[in-house]
Amino acid sequence: MTIFNFDAFVNYLFNSFLLGGVGVTIGLTVAAVIGGLCLGMIIALMRMSGKPLLAFPARFYIWFFRGTPLLIQLVVIYAGLPLFGVKLSVLQSALLGLILNEASYMAEIVRTGFLAVPKGQTEAGWSLNLSRRTIFWRVTLPQAFRLMVPPLGNSINGLLKATSLASVISVEEIMRRSDLLMQEQFQVLEVYAAATIYYLILTSLWDLVQARLERRFGRSVNATTASTTSLSFLRR
Repeated sequence: MTIFNFDAFVNYLFNSFLLGGVGVTIGLTVAAVIGGLCLGMIIALMRMSGKPLLAFPARFYIWFFRGTPLLIQLVVIYAGLPLFGVKLSVLQSALLGLILNEASYMAEIVRTGFLAVPKGQTEAGWSLNLSRRTIFWRVTLPQAFRLMVPPLGNSINGLLKATSLASVISVEEIMRRSDLLMQEQFQVLEVYAAATIYYLILTSLWDLVQARLERRFGRSVNATTASTTSLSFLRR
């Protein structure tokens, strides 16, 4: 009895149906990152506002979505919202769940990134008579983003694999299509080995992108910091 059928593994590795699931996984990840980052930025600003009416809902949001499993959130959105008259497709439910969950993590990454920027950089901008908006976009944000890149990269890496949970509500990404193929021939190891290779390729490619971003923003932010500090010193 053959334990592992290598020929079947190769066939699954280049199976067009499974490759289509890779595209769905990438699409879910990109959409969730963009939506989660935008929403997370808003939540982070609310929490840092110092106003209880804004800060408390932001804290509750982060506490709730970070404290409950993504799997439960996806099932509740898909099966629970129709009870209130809100009907979403499986893809829409998956996107909503992934964005809401990812935003809770992005909010903390954004918040800690801004808090880690030395206050002296903002003071240097004030000494140059720069406006609040200019200081934010030209001084604070570039330095904060440099600090955010490593945790953002790790969060995106985790999100890429977390999209597999969308298979529970029948979104046909890598895992769901792997399950469907496995049910045809019951070649469990061969199908999941192919799926594993796909995930390893995707995460490895993202690691390369993350490393490039860290090098690029590290150089640009260092230049921004040096120019701001030197101009502030000359003005004094």
